Amino acid sequence: MKFSASTVSFLVAIGIVDAFPHLALNELQRRGSIGARSGGSASGVPFPPDPAQVSGYFDPALQYVSNKGAHAFVPPGPGDQRGPCPGLNAMANHNYIPHSGVGSITDFITGTYKVFGMGLDLGGFLAVYGAAIDGDLTSWSIGGPTTLVGLGGTGLIGSHNKYEADVSPTRPDLYEYGNNYQVNWDQWKALYNKQAGVPDDQVNYNLAVLQEFRSERFQQSITQNPYFFNGPFSGVAVQPAAYTFIYRFMGNKSAEHPDGVLNRETLKAFFGVTENADGSFSGGTGHEYIPDNWYKRAIGDEYTIPFFLLDLVYEATVYPQFLDIGGNTGKPNTFTPVNITDLTNGVYNTKTLLQGNNLFCFAYQTVQNTLPDIITGIIGSLTNALAKYAPDASKAIATLNCPQLAGINEAQFEKFPGYTKGGNAI
Repeated sequence: MKFSASTVSFLVAIGIVDAFPHLALNELQRRGSIGARSGGSASGVPFPPDPAQVSGYFDPALQYVSNKGAHAFVPPGPGDQRGPCPGLNAMANHNYIPHSGVGSITDFITGTYKVFGMGLDLGGFLAVYGAAIDGDLTSWSIGGPTTLVGLGGTGLIGSHNKYEADVSPTRPDLYEYGNNYQVNWDQWKALYNKQAGVPDDQVNYNLAVLQEFRSERFQQSITQNPYFFNGPFSGVAVQPAAYTFIYRFMGNKSAEHPDGVLNRETLKAFFGVTENADGSFSGGTGHEYIPDNWYKRAIGDEYTIPFFLLDLVYEATVYPQFLDIGGNTGKPNTFTPVNITDLTNGVYNTKTLLQGNNLFCFAYQTVQNTLPDIITGIIGSLTNALAKYAPDASKAIATLNCPQLAGINEAQFEKFPGYTKGGNAI
């Protein structure tokens, strides 16, 4: 198995080898050429391959995800919560998390692992953060507020620029449309048509396709949404996950394609979309389902925080504008980036963000420094909550050896109405 000197040099340059030596070594040993079906980038910079892609590992018995029996599709009923995340909606519709759409931290960690093969570290981090920001510190709603969650939990729908963000693939920007969870059909069609004209047996909504679409949506938000805000957490970590997770989790694994192929039918299933005879679309939010004969990530090939970090860095390398923290100032096409050095009191700058673990550290530490007082008064810090409820996530983050960030200069955000309207969201 060959890998290029440029690949090694790139990994060294961005600090991946120093940050995760065992992961980097495995990636390099297993790295092969990346074809169009497997997520390569037309820009010339390859996206990180799935380790299963070149190892060829596939076990149908262990990777099969049932949509029968106890996990048969059941649409949401009155009072059931569904929201902006199609994957979570599908999990609730198939009872991999409570059908109500309200789950505990453990529900979300085990559910995302069983259905998608999300690493316990990444699943733990996202579950604990959801409970802290959207819920009552132990549970949260994938939709809106509900009496099933205490402490006035907002749910995922009510967490704009905290957990839910602008530049969603198929959901509209909240302050542009007044809605952040129903499918925007123009956006859906734009995504779906990214593979227009491609023969059915060659269709794959892979990372290259999705990141190109993300760059288009990013520019669309700049030109159309006067309140567009790209925050240090919502923009750097949440927004890319909305795209990366589509392929990394929804691609159907097989012996021929252990890294997964995301074709039109599988994409429509997980987004709950029906293509009608006249070419129009219907369904959407609340209709999401797991297709027949669908296989998740390989056991031992879970999508972990280190793997997510690799994807984040590569995406930002191909599309540097994704790291532009800032927003429009009340009118379209007024995007103004903040100075990262001033924002972090000199700890980070635009160059060092792509070194080592700094990109994830920056996003994580921003959350740490901007949690509401009521939350920090109860849990002390997000690190404390992770140690208590998600030890895998706590251990993974502890190994990052992040630079010390004493605080965030949030005054830089005051000129962005998308920030102030969101209750000082990030």
